[in-house]
Amino acid sequence: MLQNSGTRAVPSSNRLVTTVAWKIGDVTEYALEGSVFVGGAVVQWLRDGLGLIRRSEEVEALAMSVPDNGGVYFVPAFVGLGAPHWDSYARGSMFGLTRGSTAGHLARASLESIAYQVADLLDAMRRDSGASVQELRVDGGAAANDCLMQFQSDILNLPVVSPVTKETTALGAAYVAGLAVGYYRDTDDLRANWAVGRTWTPNMDEETRESLYKTWKKAVRRSFDWIE
Repeated sequence: MLQNSGTRAVPSSNRLVTTVAWKIGDVTEYALEGSVFVGGAVVQWLRDGLGLIRRSEEVEALAMSVPDNGGVYFVPAFVGLGAPHWDSYARGSMFGLTRGSTAGHLARASLESIAYQVADLLDAMRRDSGASVQELRVDGGAAANDCLMQFQSDILNLPVVSPVTKETTALGAAYVAGLAVGYYRDTDDLRANWAVGRTWTPNMDEETRESLYKTWKKAVRRSFDWIE
């Protein structure tokens, strides 16, 4: 997750990384970067590790087979936790399991873990930059998962926006190359190409949002220092 800070390199006080976003001509722009170790890979684990689904695309239907997470929380610290926790001794943990827990609850908790980790990063970025955030722009394969994107919007209480072209990492590299060879005149040309594909808006009451996020943070704390 990246937050552009313009031509100012913002040092992080909340365990994020200050990085170069790009350099065009003589102008360098910076960003705050939050890197988690396991995000969308939780879906691969459900598929290859547990065999709950045959194809990654099936996770949405499985997660939607239950109305909520049933009190189940999954911390995907398979190789420790990245930003903003940086605990290499944490390990993957699942909490809140009961006899009523199903594969649907596991799938839902796995998807929700992606959104919760983004919420952790956004909270750190807000405190570092002091800037308000109007929306979260998403890309990549996970952006096609309606269940995840709606929950992401709900837990952040922000609109979540995906572009028409979801593979924006590759597209951004192509844009920079196009600027270098003169195919594009300036960044205004690039802005003209960007178009909204889908927007999700929050639809969760504040009490529920706070309760869910509070329990997530409790689960994360309990995953710390598992390896001694």
